Amino acid sequence: MTENPNTKKEIEQQAAVCRTLFEKKTRDYGTSWRVLRLPSLTDQIFIKASRIRSIQESGENRVGDDIRGEFVAMVNYAVMALIQAEVESGTLKVESDDPMELSLDEAMRLYDKHLNATLELMLAKNHDYGEAWRQMRVSSMVDLILMKLRRIKQIEDNDGKTLVSEGVEGGYMDIVNYSLFCLIRLAADVK
Repeated sequence: MTENPNTKKEIEQQAAVCRTLFEKKTRDYGTSWRVLRLPSLTDQIFIKASRIRSIQESGENRVGDDIRGEFVAMVNYAVMALIQAEVESGTLKVESDDPMELSLDEAMRLYDKHLNATLELMLAKNHDYGEAWRQMRVSSMVDLILMKLRRIKQIEDNDGKTLVSEGVEGGYMDIVNYSLFCLIRLAADVK
């Protein structure tokens, strides 16, 4: 299968939706999420993915919130986790009176840095895999997200140590990618 020439544009459109919500919430709440440890961010993503799977399996949505919002939230929580992982590794020094608070500009710079790196990886993988995600069910991608979360939790439970596996950062990047693919698929289903 050849690459769809619209893929990059579709990815950028969905990523822009996620970024806009992240920026608005940062304006409203600041970077209160900085208090969350990586396992807490992992659990937040798990809650979102579990809700989607529950709705898919039961066919019932009692809260009424669209599952698209859950995919957007997973993208944003995963990017937050990538930022937190960078801070925890010591490679990012937070210069602030309150190390839990980032300025809006700094938060957006870090968001863009991690999202752009993830999107570059996504486009490279998409090329190599030949747009296979377009043939996948959204439910299968949700299952893959849940599998990635179980792997991340295991790595976290092992104090971040792995023998042959990528670290948690790769898992978070894959969650961003699958969530964006799902958003694209859901947008196409609406048209």
